Amino acid sequence: MTNEPTAFLYPFIEAEERDADRLLAELEASARAKADWSFELRRASLAACAEGLRLAGRAMAERFRAGGRLLAFGNGGSATDAESAVELFLHPPSGAPLPALSLVEDRAILTALANDVGYELVFSRQLIAYGRPQDIALGLSTSGGSANVLAAFAEAARRGMLAVGLSGSGGGAMATSEHVAHCLVVSCDSVHRIQETEDALVLALWRKVQESLGEGGSDR
Repeated sequence: MTNEPTAFLYPFIEAEERDADRLLAELEASARAKADWSFELRRASLAACAEGLRLAGRAMAERFRAGGRLLAFGNGGSATDAESAVELFLHPPSGAPLPALSLVEDRAILTALANDVGYELVFSRQLIAYGRPQDIALGLSTSGGSANVLAAFAEAARRGMLAVGLSGSGGGAMATSEHVAHCLVVSCDSVHRIQETEDALVLALWRKVQESLGEGGSDR
C-alpha cells in the first residue's frame, strides 16, 4: 500500500494492516481533522479579508456598472476555481447575472499560445485580445508566484483593467505587486486547504459585488 500514489494522503494505511475497525477509525479521524482544519481556515480567512472583500467588491461593482466583465484565470486547480467563479457570476443562485469569461476553458487557444509564444503568456495574450479598460482581471494562484498570472496582471494594469488576485502562502509576489489593486490572501501553505478557502472567498466576493450593485454603489 505504501507504494501507491495516494499513500501520502493516509500514511498509516499499510499492506500488513489487519485490524479493519482500527483502520476505519483512523480514516474517519483523518477526514474529520481535515474538515475541521478547512472550516477554521475558511472562517479565519473570511474574517481577515473582510475589509478587502468589501473594497474589492465595491470596485468590481463599479466596473460591472460601467459595462465591464470579469476575466478569470489560473493554473491547475486554480483553473477550475476560475471557471467556477465565472459560472457563479454568469449564472448566480440569486441576484443579477454578470458578464464573465474564463481564460482557461478553450484548449485550442491555451495550447496554441503555449506552443507559439510560451506558457507564461497564455493569459496576458488573451487579455490583449479580450480585455477592455472597464473589465476586471481575476487571477488565482495558491503560491502567489505563478509567472503567467503575474504577467496577466501586468498586462491588465497596462490596459487600465481592475486586477483582483487570490493567493495563499502569505501572498507571494502577487501580494506585493504594484499591478494588483486588491489581493485576498489565505495564510496557509497547504494547496488543498488554500483552494477550498479561495472558493469561499470567491463566493463572498460575489456577494459583496451583488450587495454593492443593489445599493447603487454606495458605501453603506
